[in-house]
Amino acid sequence: MSMRINDTIPNLTVETDQGTHELHDWIGDSWAILFSHPKDFTPVCTTEFSAVAQLADEWEKRGTKVMGISVDGVEDHKKWKGDIEKVAGTKAGFPIVADTDLEVSKAFDMLPADAYLPDGRTPADSATVRVVFIIGPDKKLKLSMTYPMTVGRNFGEVLRALDALQTTAKRGVATPADWTVGQDVIIPVAVSDEEAKEKFGDFETVLPYIRKTKLKD
Repeated sequence: MSMRINDTIPNLTVETDQGTHELHDWIGDSWAILFSHPKDFTPVCTTEFSAVAQLADEWEKRGTKVMGISVDGVEDHKKWKGDIEKVAGTKAGFPIVADTDLEVSKAFDMLPADAYLPDGRTPADSATVRVVFIIGPDKKLKLSMTYPMTVGRNFGEVLRALDALQTTAKRGVATPADWTVGQDVIIPVAVSDEEAKEKFGDFETVLPYIRKTKLKD
């Protein structure tokens, strides 16, 4: 199964270090972020999980739940949480899926259907399980980012992208390159000048197809 933008994510039942969850029920009416990793007790992944733990207040402010995924088991996850919290200097309150049978990794197209975990495996055997998925309350995939094993993820960018997704969904606009909250947004081409004036007030026409405006609270 290939996961593409606006596809409904599979409603898998997953085992985590915090119990069993059905993904759709767990998401509920919230936004959600799934972030996956090829192995517990690895250096880059540990720093990433620590960064996620440190951003707990930011996720909550945005009405967003976070869930980790790793192809190791529940007991390893529980032990790994100690290392994560030591690096983070705070509690890692999010669940981590124990994807030992690779069901999640395959359903989300991170690994091929015939993938398996060999004895004595290394992170290289599941290297492509390094993806961020942002999912809307409608249970549809809104964004995905895939990273190699050597490059730690920038969770400031994940937050920025989440802000942009929530803003565009709520306000019916688009966002330009490098946009952050408070900056001008782009009025969609399908909206006429008259409709734009009525909906947004003043706007700047940079090009006939680029019109910028500042959102009012």
